[in-house]
Amino acid sequence: MSAGVDGGLVVPGVEIAVGYVCAWLVGKARRVAGRADAEIDRGLDAGMDRLHGLVSAKLGTDPALERAREEADAGEGEREPSERTRQRLILALEEAAETDHDFTAALAQALAAVQAAGPVDVAFATGTAKATNGAAASTGVVRPGGTGSGSATAEHTGDATADGTNSKASTGVDYS
Repeated sequence: MSAGVDGGLVVPGVEIAVGYVCAWLVGKARRVAGRADAEIDRGLDAGMDRLHGLVSAKLGTDPALERAREEADAGEGEREPSERTRQRLILALEEAAETDHDFTAALAQALAAVQAAGPVDVAFATGTAKATNGAAASTGVVRPGGTGSGSATAEHTGDATADGTNSKASTGVDYS
C-alpha cells in the first residue's frame, strides 16, 4: 500500500477486484435468467466465486454492494452495474482494505488466483467502430494469434466497419 494523491492509502488491485465482483454478479444474474455459457472455465469460476465470497463477507450489507447486486439482477445478466455504483464499490472496498490488513492480504491472494487462471477479456454492449485508410477497428476482444489461456467473451457488441485498402474491422472475439 502507498499514499494516494489525497493522502489516503492506495490499495493495489481494488479496481480489478471490483471489476471481477461486478462480472461475477452479472454472471450470476445471467445464470438465474437461464443464459449461462455452455462451457465454463472451472478454475476461473472457482477463483471468482472465492473473490466474491471474500468481498461479500467483508462488505456484508454495504449499500454499494447491495446496489451493484440490484443493478446486475435488474439487467438479468445483460449489463454490468453503472460506473457510479462501481466507484462507490471501489471506495467501500478501499476503506475495508485500509482498515483490515488481513483482508488486504486475502484480497491480494484471491486476485492472484483469478489472474493465474488466465486473462478474463470481456466486451459487452459496445458501441460502433470504423476503420479507414488501412487502420483496424474492433468492438470486441482482440487476442492476436490466439494468445491467452483465460476466457474471452463478447456479447451484444456493436457494428465494426472497414473502409479503404488494408482496413480491418472485427466484432466478437478476434484471434487473427
